[in-house]
Amino acid sequence: MAKFKFRLATLLRLREADRDERRGELAEAYQADAIMENQQRELEANLAELALKCREAAGPGTVDVDRLVETQRFEILLRAQQQHLIQQRQVVAAEIERRRQNLVEANREVHVLEKLQERQLERHNEEEGRREMKVIDEVAGRRKLREEVSS
Repeated sequence: MAKFKFRLATLLRLREADRDERRGELAEAYQADAIMENQQRELEANLAELALKCREAAGPGTVDVDRLVETQRFEILLRAQQQHLIQQRQVVAAEIERRRQNLVEANREVHVLEKLQERQLERHNEEEGRREMKVIDEVAGRRKLREEVSS
């Protein structure tokens, strides 16, 4: 029986490597988004803490104007950082979608080659089955011929 050899095996390996690379790129983008999400949570916590300090500073009694001004400046800085982070996350979200589409395409290319390999293997097995049946029929025919000659 002849061994099956997929002629496009090298191309399949290259496409699989490309797909794996695309997976890694997508994972990196998700990781970057997760880092930014954590930074965003930290900023929100800092803003909440700052609001509490501001309320305490503006509470009853003597008002520390310098502290209030400093707190408001810090809040403006945090809000600017928050806005910048939101914009960065939007850019990363677009990059995630682009990389996800690249991965989908790479998966499709691998799948096409795998299906082709399956069909060729199936045809190979069918052909090998026909060859084996031909050999079996030939052996049976010779045996019958010998039996007839011997009789």
